Amino acid sequence: MPPQGAIVAVLALAGLCASFMYTLVVPIQAKLPELLNASREDTAWVVTATLLTAAVVTPIAGRLGDMYGKRRIVIALLACLIVGSVIAGLSSNIVGVIVGRALQGAVTGVVPLGISILRDVVHRDRLATSVALISATMGVGGALGLPLSALVTERTDWHVLFWVAAGLGAIVLVLVVWIVPVSVLRTPGRFDYIGALGLAVGLTGILLAVSRGNEWGWASAPTLGCGLGGIAVLLVWGWYQLRTAEPLLDLRVAARRPVLLTNLASIGMGFALFGSNIVFPQLLELPVGSGAGLGLSLIGAALVVMPAGLVMMLISPLAGRLERTIGPRALLTGGAIALVVAYAFVYFFSSEVWHILLANILVGVGIGLGFAGMPMLIMRAVPANETGASNGLNALFRSVGTSTAAAVLGAVLAAMSQPYEGVAVPTAAAFQTSFLLAGGAAVIALVLSLLIPRHATPVDHASIPDGR
Repeated sequence: MPPQGAIVAVLALAGLCASFMYTLVVPIQAKLPELLNASREDTAWVVTATLLTAAVVTPIAGRLGDMYGKRRIVIALLACLIVGSVIAGLSSNIVGVIVGRALQGAVTGVVPLGISILRDVVHRDRLATSVALISATMGVGGALGLPLSALVTERTDWHVLFWVAAGLGAIVLVLVVWIVPVSVLRTPGRFDYIGALGLAVGLTGILLAVSRGNEWGWASAPTLGCGLGGIAVLLVWGWYQLRTAEPLLDLRVAARRPVLLTNLASIGMGFALFGSNIVFPQLLELPVGSGAGLGLSLIGAALVVMPAGLVMMLISPLAGRLERTIGPRALLTGGAIALVVAYAFVYFFSSEVWHILLANILVGVGIGLGFAGMPMLIMRAVPANETGASNGLNALFRSVGTSTAAAVLGAVLAAMSQPYEGVAVPTAAAFQTSFLLAGGAAVIALVLSLLIPRHATPVDHASIPDGR
């Protein structure tokens, strides 16, 4: 077997590559209608398609990994990233770019699968630190990738963004084939195709309502139809999962108090993370004359946001060591507290660049600690043969949080805007409201973390290898 450090490094690189897809098109998002000769409502699908695919594919990929081998599914998801990037890179029309972005979103599933692989191959003494690093990549990749995307956009044609993504995906795929060992721990049985279809339809309906409600109107027939229809489908899906012999997701395991509360807290953590990704860059880039902005360039704003990703990466080894001494519940609680402090600070102090920099670093600390604790809480409460599916479900809840943040905060910034040089821009009050909402999500995550049992009943810990 290759050195465990090399396996962790390759899986971390895969996680960075996956999270980079979330901020890949941020620098060109405002220009997409002009670049693709399409309406702003249509170009919004360039972002929405990625979020939808990520949410739907991630829990399904986790189950497939448990059944057919986690490494095999990681390779398949990386192949989807490469194919999607090539399609988008060759396209100059809206349909091709949306299809490419949808395929790129599938690669998000490599993060929970990577965490599950670690449980199979890494020595238990190094497991917490390794999991913390892989989990943190969900925030690190976006923060570090934003300056790269901005630089590429300013210096070259926008298609180069997708060729960079394809190149990264190809490099990571080769490394995974070379370094990551074949999964030996598998769950026998048949794949639940009906369950997968039901989950996909239900999630798509809800996430469409959340992500497009601002454009369609929150009380419009399409929004209500998608939202209520998605909820109805998921209720039927849950009834079916509890009665089928080989379900896609074992809801009885997911309903265990540590698992359920951790997943619900993940929504708040995801909202708080993506809230900073949405609000801080806009606040930094808006002209000073608008009364709310700090007047930085795109690259300047990206460089202010980037340290949060560095902090997440640096804090992950510390978080892994802390997990062994104070436990994963304390990590999640500490991360939520850091997020609450970050948004409380920026609510009162947001008039200088260093205010945003400090708040974003605190967000990095919070996400670094919280994201390190969540997968360990999950793995302590589920059997080894449910690790992939359970971590995939946790990633799904994070995606629900990020999608909700994108919709809610986008609606707030659009609704509370004022004209400036012929363009509607968010007001200072809009940013204040956004900080309150993101801070409120962090408070909810904090309360839920305190309700998680301090000492969960260990499940199948003998299955964690000693690495020898």
